[in-house]
Amino acid sequence: MGQKMKNIFKLMLCVPITLCALYLISPSLKLIIGLLPMDKCSLENANMLNLDNSVDASLDLWSRADVQTCTTWKAAIIWEGMFDPDAYDQMHRREGSSVALTVFAVGRYLDAYLKTFLNTSEQHFMLGLPVTYYIFTDVPEKVPDIKLAPQRSIKVMKVEKNSRWQDVSMMRMKTISDVIESDIRHHCTHVFCFDVDQVFTGRFGSEALGDSVALLHAHYYRLPKKYFTYDRNPNSKAYMQTGDFYYHAAIFGGLWKSVKALTEACYQGIMEDKRNNVEALWHDESHLNKYMWLHKPTKVLSPEYCWDTSIIYRSEIRVTRLMFSCSLALFSRGIYLHICRCGFS
Repeated sequence: MGQKMKNIFKLMLCVPITLCALYLISPSLKLIIGLLPMDKCSLENANMLNLDNSVDASLDLWSRADVQTCTTWKAAIIWEGMFDPDAYDQMHRREGSSVALTVFAVGRYLDAYLKTFLNTSEQHFMLGLPVTYYIFTDVPEKVPDIKLAPQRSIKVMKVEKNSRWQDVSMMRMKTISDVIESDIRHHCTHVFCFDVDQVFTGRFGSEALGDSVALLHAHYYRLPKKYFTYDRNPNSKAYMQTGDFYYHAAIFGGLWKSVKALTEACYQGIMEDKRNNVEALWHDESHLNKYMWLHKPTKVLSPEYCWDTSIIYRSEIRVTRLMFSCSLALFSRGIYLHICRCGFS
């Protein structure tokens, strides 16, 4: 009986992963997903939001009637056409906002992606604000020399190269928490954490700054919740029966205190899982989704802020601000691996 229940659980775990894989490779299915209706904001105007700052009150929630522009807990979901970029830039310069950008470039990721990531960031990320890049790598001497704008600097920090990419992904939570405590909190008001295998293609500006910031995953924001690939293993600290959205761990951020609390909680969950010989389905992303369900983000970024060009045309995506590679995401997020492990033993 025990083995039968184990096999049933494996089957249940593999169904959403298999559907996800089919979605990623099927243009017709992507087209159908793109036609599914989105929920709509229930607020009449932005004054009814739980505001992160005074400029958020100027958001035009109904300039984008085609998409969901707020959450049920009254946080804004940021889309092109809702905001005045100059108003946000002026407010954050006036308030002295400064941003730490953390990125991990370990092993082959350093040579393949870091230079493009940094160069395109200099063209599009938080222009006009002080920015410090915190680059974590196993080979500091190979970090490329990038021409930086005024008020922008790079700090390179050596980390060990783990044997598995999953461990690099999960252990970054402790590394980020530690560097916030030792350095970032003394110099920056906000922190944004990025995967390195991405390219900035448009403004990624101060409208994205908030107390606690999460990103809607480009492959899930139109799907019914029952297809979200939360961790369904009750033995994991990342276990979720349901949630609000599916968030992409390729980008998260907020005030340094908020990011420190998030990374500490995720690290504690990861370590407790390790002690119990458990590993969450999507590793740190599963733990991040659990945290964001329990501690609602105060601002949510639309998929414009991390788009995948393999997704068929979507009319609501008027601009792309950052792009990641679907083929690389498939590999790095382990979809092939999990499908192969769906066989019963």
